[in-house]
Amino acid sequence: MLRKEQKAAVIEANRTHENDTGSPEVQIAILTERINTLTAHMQKNPQDKHSNRGLLKMVGKRRSLLDYLQKKDIERYRALIAKLNIRK
Repeated sequence: MLRKEQKAAVIEANRTHENDTGSPEVQIAILTERINTLTAHMQKNPQDKHSNRGLLKMVGKRRSLLDYLQKKDIERYRALIAKLNIRK
């Protein structure tokens, strides 16, 4: 789970304008942080099936947001992929 300060830092690093909290870039960045922390948890606890399901749901949500961004603006998509080190 992300703390308030961590989430604020992720939003600050990825926002497109001053009051931006809901753009695809910010949503993808927040999901990426949550996925990274949950991946570390899953490596320590491989039998945790409930967390694994949540992880897979987050990955799917991020994938759909990335697909949307790719259709909308390919340059923003490429910049975000490079910035967050996401494979694709």
